[in-house]
Amino acid sequence: MDGLAMKILITGNLGYVGPVVTEHLRCRFPDAELIGYDTGYFSAGLTGVDHLPEVALDAQIFGDVRDFDPRHLHGVDAVVQLAAISNDPISNLYEEVTADINARAVIDIADHARRAGVKDLIFASSCSMYGLADSGPRTEDAALNPLTPYARSKVAAEAALAHLAQRGFRVTALRFSTACGMSPRLRLDLVLNDFVACAVSGQPITVLSDGTPWRPLIHVRDMARAIEWALLRASNGVTQAHLPINVGCDEWNYQVRDLAERVAASVDGGTMSINPDAQPDRRSYRVDFARYRELAPDHQPQIDLSAAIAELDAGLRAMGFADEDFRHSTLMRIHHLGRLRESGRLDDQLRWTPQESSA
Repeated sequence: MDGLAMKILITGNLGYVGPVVTEHLRCRFPDAELIGYDTGYFSAGLTGVDHLPEVALDAQIFGDVRDFDPRHLHGVDAVVQLAAISNDPISNLYEEVTADINARAVIDIADHARRAGVKDLIFASSCSMYGLADSGPRTEDAALNPLTPYARSKVAAEAALAHLAQRGFRVTALRFSTACGMSPRLRLDLVLNDFVACAVSGQPITVLSDGTPWRPLIHVRDMARAIEWALLRASNGVTQAHLPINVGCDEWNYQVRDLAERVAASVDGGTMSINPDAQPDRRSYRVDFARYRELAPDHQPQIDLSAAIAELDAGLRAMGFADEDFRHSTLMRIHHLGRLRESGRLDDQLRWTPQESSA
């Protein structure tokens, strides 16, 4: 497959990660045909940009991955599966929907892709599947301990994808660290983004746990670099039919309290508050990234914590961000979906409902 002229279908391209991936792939592969596929939950939530990131696409298809039409795979060389219910609070509230979107639909699309002759499927998985892991950094061969419906959905999808992988149909499961950084569709329900938003809005950085859990982080632009690598890995001699791989770097394994302290020290006026009596967050894991370091030496993360904090600080200020109540705003995915539910635009299965014109 010619990396410069491939046809790539990206599901979930209208979320937080998708616009960054789209723009990166367009830059790296100017002759590629890039197709987006998304149901559009967050399409209107543009932040800090004056244009639609999707101008970088050749086409945008609106559709629910649960109803995917395999005809969209005609001539496709690679599928990048980003579509997902995106965090633990939403998955706790919509457990069956999470299983449907994050696992069953992923598996169905992968099976259609294999039958259609697609060569590569890149699945946006998650290090959260390691759950509680207090005996050292987790490698890809470590036992999985998913603690939430979100994490369990990723485990289920990966297990099924491993069985679908075969010669001529490569599956790369990118087990991403926790995302952070600016995006044309910013989320603030991510730990580092949340902490910087607290500081920029002039309130203490409030740590909702006791601060001891470990998290690996990765900047969203470095996630896009990892997807680029996965698309090209076979041409670089990494030819395994099924490849699960932790994506991040050892230096980005942090305890939550350390992240809060770094933000407080980096953002003007930043202060922090930790409740020592809070219940520990059971989701705590350090991750080993040796496999990614070995197999993707030219696509290692380039953005460090200081740069990520500075970028978020500058980006939020450029937006005029000053919402002290942002944790109840639509920049938190669960509240955006909740408002779409309350308005009747989404049903209890997070499917769009018909709307009459007000004209």
